[in-house]
Amino acid sequence: EPVRFICNEPRIKAITFVGGDKAGQYIYETGSKNGKRVQAQTGAKNHCILMPDANANFALNSIVGAAFGAAGQRCMALSTLVAVGDSQTWVDGLIERAKTLKVGSGFDPETEVGPVITPAAKERIESLIQSCQDQGGRILLDGRGVKVDGFPDGNWVGPTILEATTDMDCYQQEIFGPVLVVVKAANLDEGIELINRNRYGNGASIFTQSGATARKFEKDIEAGQVGINVPIPVPLPMFSWSGGKASVIGGASLYGPRGLDFWTQLKTTTSLWRSQDAVDSRATTAMPTMN
Repeated sequence: EPVRFICNEPRIKAITFVGGDKAGQYIYETGSKNGKRVQAQTGAKNHCILMPDANANFALNSIVGAAFGAAGQRCMALSTLVAVGDSQTWVDGLIERAKTLKVGSGFDPETEVGPVITPAAKERIESLIQSCQDQGGRILLDGRGVKVDGFPDGNWVGPTILEATTDMDCYQQEIFGPVLVVVKAANLDEGIELINRNRYGNGASIFTQSGATARKFEKDIEAGQVGINVPIPVPLPMFSWSGGKASVIGGASLYGPRGLDFWTQLKTTTSLWRSQDAVDSRATTAMPTMN
């Protein structure tokens, strides 16, 4: 009901939305139909390329934090790791680090992975985990069935790592939980092509110590937000940003100069002051000029 009100209320001139695809499409279509300016930041499938020349310790720690922090419930969570070449052997290190994360209540200062938001979210996440195995993938680390003392009915899903291919549901859908999908690529070109085939284009990162590799990635990748040795590439507020492809409808930005432009109604004033206007007796049908 509040959404319908916002989309239909004449006094509201512009709408920003961040959320899922269906809601974003409804808000954009309904608000636009009513003459409002609308920008909708929608679904995401954020990728990270791990190159064999990366600093392994730094990269693995960063990836674990970005994938499982906030229990994966943020639009910029890292949900897909593209392991290139020899970096595929580093997945064991990823699993070992993820295993050490403490799942627990958000009120416990030692908790590193809190609960997911609802029982329905937990059920959906666990269903996508199972679908990976059902469709021929591997569950490398299974976070289902986690118990937390004192909270027997909590919506707990522990850190989960899946080995999958790009045709599987766990890759195609936004999971929005503490689940990292690992896919493989033989080289950088194959990794970039894999990411660019995905319909979403919110964020993408690369871990490498090569400036040439980073520059090629930055130029060729189709995501709206690009990270180089930064796993969650959200810029500071003074910079405009937006997702690309199916991650954004309306094409504006939440903040920065383009964000200010979105919320600003431009006005152009054309004025003319001439002394003879007070005494002229005839109308003119021509546009006024300075002559």
